[in-house]
Amino acid sequence: MLNIHNLSVSFGGEYLFEEISFRLSPGNRVGLIGKNGAGKSTLLKLLSKEMPLDSGTIASDKDVKIGFLKQDIDFVEGRSVLEESYQAFEEIKELEGKLDSINHQLAERTDYESESYSQLIVDLNDITHHYEILGGYNYQGETEKVLQGLGFRREDFDKKTETFSGGWRMRIELAKLLLQTNDVLLLDEPTNHLDIESIIWLEQFLKGYTGSVVIVSHDKMFLDNVTNRTIEISLGRIYDYNKPYSKYLIQRNELKTQQLSAQKNQEKQIQQTEKLIEKFRAKASKASMAQSLIKKLDKIDRIEVDEDDNSVMSLRFPISVTPGKIIAEIEDLSKSYGDNHVLQNIDLLIERDSKTAFVGQNGQGKSTLAKIMVGDIKYTGHLKLGHNVQIGYFAQNQAEYLDGSKTVLDTMIDAANETNRSKVRDILGSFLFRGDEADKYVRVLSGGERNRLALAKMLLQPLNVLVMDEPTNHLDIKSKNVLKQALQNFEGTLILVSHDRDFLQGLTNKVYEFKDRKIKEYLGDIDYYLDARKVENFRAIEKKTKVKKAEKKDENKKVEYKDQKKIKSLKNKLSSVESDISSLEKEIKKIDQDLLLNYDATIAKPNFFDQYEAKKKKLKQLMSTWETLTIDLEGL
Repeated sequence: MLNIHNLSVSFGGEYLFEEISFRLSPGNRVGLIGKNGAGKSTLLKLLSKEMPLDSGTIASDKDVKIGFLKQDIDFVEGRSVLEESYQAFEEIKELEGKLDSINHQLAERTDYESESYSQLIVDLNDITHHYEILGGYNYQGETEKVLQGLGFRREDFDKKTETFSGGWRMRIELAKLLLQTNDVLLLDEPTNHLDIESIIWLEQFLKGYTGSVVIVSHDKMFLDNVTNRTIEISLGRIYDYNKPYSKYLIQRNELKTQQLSAQKNQEKQIQQTEKLIEKFRAKASKASMAQSLIKKLDKIDRIEVDEDDNSVMSLRFPISVTPGKIIAEIEDLSKSYGDNHVLQNIDLLIERDSKTAFVGQNGQGKSTLAKIMVGDIKYTGHLKLGHNVQIGYFAQNQAEYLDGSKTVLDTMIDAANETNRSKVRDILGSFLFRGDEADKYVRVLSGGERNRLALAKMLLQPLNVLVMDEPTNHLDIKSKNVLKQALQNFEGTLILVSHDRDFLQGLTNKVYEFKDRKIKEYLGDIDYYLDARKVENFRAIEKKTKVKKAEKKDENKKVEYKDQKKIKSLKNKLSSVESDISSLEKEIKKIDQDLLLNYDATIAKPNFFDQYEAKKKKLKQLMSTWETLTIDLEGL
């Protein structure tokens, strides 16, 4: 399908990649990975012929169609969502124009016996047949199906594209690509603006796609679920394996271990040969043997170990001061944009040191509530921040919060104060902005570099609460891992707006789902939430729960705010107990497995039986506490 041979690209005399070669065949779903700046987006531009080649060739089969999802979208204003999506069917739309013209002529003309009228009838039949073969009678239904899969509602179809945010416009462009009959799909960060449900839908779509797909993504779970091949760009080379991302990492590590072992053995042989050469050189009778060994040594193909680009940013969020027990109290809060009611009568209590995830489809109010909490937008209702609360805010759209006319260094200096201004260069260095990189203008930074700068800027302000809106967009996998580790070590209060399942795992213990202007609490991690949502997707269960929800809502109106606080407290205690039970059960299960596999070694550990019984006793106590809390909660 596509054959890439000895492809090289350089900028400013330095190679992004040099003489790389690979082939794309039907059914290949390739995850193109590498750190920010490695050349992933550049390679996609080369494959789509949007950028000229420096050297090398890209050969393709005849009539191969390539679809490219870019980060920068430029729509014609005035079109509705449906009209823009229909642009995927250029040939069908062209035939529709011809059919309209012929039908218009047939309706107006009366020379039924003329040759030209007969030709119109022939043309009408031919074009109608071609229109039918191309799917002209099905494309509108297919378009609506794909748009709904990507999160659009029917009431959105007739709205103008310019009224949507960049993320939603990206979805329209993605819908057009998926509707086209492309042989190769090039997708640059397709999940950046998708919610969890839309990502799952896209995964299913791509799994059934028969052409070739090349995906640049930093979502490990998405790559594992969709791809069957991984190409990594690192230090100007590529590493190509017929494995999804996680399996590729294992295989590459195994290869590197083998290379190190082989290199070590070869080094021993070389040293032994060199010793023999030195020994034989001293004797005239052995001189010819020494020369023979030298020639043999020169011919040895030295084993090289693949280099890794391990440059990652360094990140740690320090706590400024300890805030009060309550971080934020929200009562009866609502927010509308004109006729669009985003949030309605929201009640929410955020406590100190809690780790919370905001999830749900785009446009349901997650980012809106985050912006309200940091004082960016107005609202109706009540919001009260607690004592000594200092919020650090990471905005989803960094372009709006960073001045493109400033350099990286100026951006940091302007955000610094007298106490930390001298540390600006050191902080930038730890975020990989070293030397001349600090003099780059913000407007020329990639998405990943802009996010790194925003994170670096956060360290210049005092904070004990982190509100982060889609912080992983554009970050490479290694940087995401560094950020996740920093957030796991963060000792303050965390609120994460994200659709990245892998990133959220292990970071939060409470999930709020935003849907239909309301929020719903799930007392568990992101996996617990996803399991619960799968159950809710059954229509029969939804019908049953709708009545219960309505009854509960009426009852809640009668419950005083003091009782609501008590319910919240009980729920938090219950969540903590459930977490402890889960941890203890895992520990006991592990001990039971050890006893089965290696009984003598296990019981030989000091105080083994005392500790084992103590764990079982603790589990029994926790189960009893859980029952008591559950009964108290049901009573309220």
